[in-house]
Amino acid sequence: MEIFISAGEASGDLHGANLARAIWAIAPQTNLSCLGGPHMKSAGVPVIVDNRKISVVGISEAAAQIRSIYGAWVKIRSYLLANRPSIVVLIDFPDFNLFLARFAKRIGARVYFYISPQVWAWRKKRVKKIGRLMDGMAVILPFEKDFYASYGIEVDYVGHPLVDSMKNLPDKAQCDQVYHGFDGPLVGLLPGSRRKEVERFFDMLMEAARCILKSMPEARFIMPVASSIDARELQSRVSRRSMPVQVVSNDTHSVVRACDLILTKTGTVTLEAAILETPMIAFYKVSRVTRRIVEALVTTEFAALPNLIAGREIVPEFARQEPTGQLLAECALRLLKDPGLLREQRLELRRIRGQLGSCGISDRVARLVLDTALQVERKRQ
Repeated sequence: MEIFISAGEASGDLHGANLARAIWAIAPQTNLSCLGGPHMKSAGVPVIVDNRKISVVGISEAAAQIRSIYGAWVKIRSYLLANRPSIVVLIDFPDFNLFLARFAKRIGARVYFYISPQVWAWRKKRVKKIGRLMDGMAVILPFEKDFYASYGIEVDYVGHPLVDSMKNLPDKAQCDQVYHGFDGPLVGLLPGSRRKEVERFFDMLMEAARCILKSMPEARFIMPVASSIDARELQSRVSRRSMPVQVVSNDTHSVVRACDLILTKTGTVTLEAAILETPMIAFYKVSRVTRRIVEALVTTEFAALPNLIAGREIVPEFARQEPTGQLLAECALRLLKDPGLLREQRLELRRIRGQLGSCGISDRVARLVLDTALQVERKRQ
């Protein structure tokens, strides 16, 4: 059986790697290949295209990468034609993957979506297209099953894969021992996993830290970054500003667990913080061109995932409102100076964690994918 997994972004790469391991645990003879990154490669899945060559943020940013994206598509198309997979598994990365889904159907493959495009947030017209293209879907947010049901589309809620990937983390006392050996508050500064995001948010986060220090000189700061970011170069930039900020590479979960509060970009990291019960302030900003388009298309009230799941603001967020270092600092100081507010947010985040399902998500998805793929194999025989 031949299965192709398309994971165009860093988070999808991690979830795809866990899915691949689960598939091989059930059906060891399955041939897997992918659009993926270092996690998929480490899992032993042949990478046809490295997703780091086409990972972009925003519409104007995507335009600058159009040649790389087209080149990736040509290579994947040729591979699929030559190998004729039973099923193509699409992990988020919606615009590219919806294009891929249409081609997969034309060559007789089944299409399985793992992690729904965020059609509940914007461009809802895509729902009908997804319904026509898919042979199955596993959704990971609790409200998504009802959302699709309202359009007459049946999907499976499997829980969030972060529950699996974060189940064996050190406890808070261990994390504090490593990162929080002082009396004042520890504030995490999380600019994102992509180089462009780090460049975009670095100055704003440094400004926020500077403003917090004026009011709370006992505060200390920590900036966890992905292994793809040059931590030494970033620490050098911090040192030139004489700021008490420690840059840590490739240990984000332990860092976040040790923090009293984090300032973080929106996205999956907000759910990671929710699972760790670490209070947060969420932000995001894009280019002016992207912002104008997004504002016209987005239909949800919130951007931070914990707020979307709760249906109300439990995490302060600055996404529709243009974030600044000063705004982030003012919000952070309100929380840091009122332990009751921090405690209240931790309790709300614990409730969110309870809605994200139990362990074994990758195994559940693997069985759904294999069942769908076997339908193709039976027809071919």
